[in-house]
Amino acid sequence: MRDPASQLALDLAVAPGAQRIAGVDEAGRGPLAGPVVVAAVVFAPGRTPINGLADSKQLTPERREALYERIVSRALAWHVVAIEVEVIDRINILQATLVGMREAVEGVMHAATELARIDGNTLPRGLPCPAEAWIGGDGRDRSIMAASILAKVTRDRMMVALHEAWPQYGFHEHKGYSTPEHLAALERHGPCPIHRRSFAPVRAWLERDAQAPETATDR
Repeated sequence: MRDPASQLALDLAVAPGAQRIAGVDEAGRGPLAGPVVVAAVVFAPGRTPINGLADSKQLTPERREALYERIVSRALAWHVVAIEVEVIDRINILQATLVGMREAVEGVMHAATELARIDGNTLPRGLPCPAEAWIGGDGRDRSIMAASILAKVTRDRMMVALHEAWPQYGFHEHKGYSTPEHLAALERHGPCPIHRRSFAPVRAWLERDAQAPETATDR
């Protein structure tokens, strides 16, 4: 567990007095399939013009959708980035997420963003402005809450669309997470192009398949 001194160091403002702050968060680091999505949101200085913001995981899908529309219409700036499976498998999920965070912040710099406030304990390299890492930021900072909602809604919409191409996996229900239903479908059909080959259950299936090349599968 991170000690209080380290937590304080992460929360210490590196741009005292900053008014235009980009909240940054991601959705989809853990799933076995689909992209990781990162969002950045900047509100105008002063009171956040949206009631009901919270960590996206604490909200119903219907509430997230309603808040999404309010955020994109009332934010000073917002930007969403999807990092695809090929990149995740090539550089690993942490590095792919950090790339997405940097690109999301770059996408809101036109709003004269002074500081990026990023959920988690790791900051990307090469950010275009000073930054803070906030552990549990999606439950503490309203700009990060907004970013978590944009990232989650965007990714969920993408997974519902991907279900149309590969309906046998049920992506519209579990969004690529390793639910029993998803693991059973993976075992039955094998991975599809949007499965993350670097993740253990997918990699294990591929290794078994390589060892039994004559075994028929119904992919």
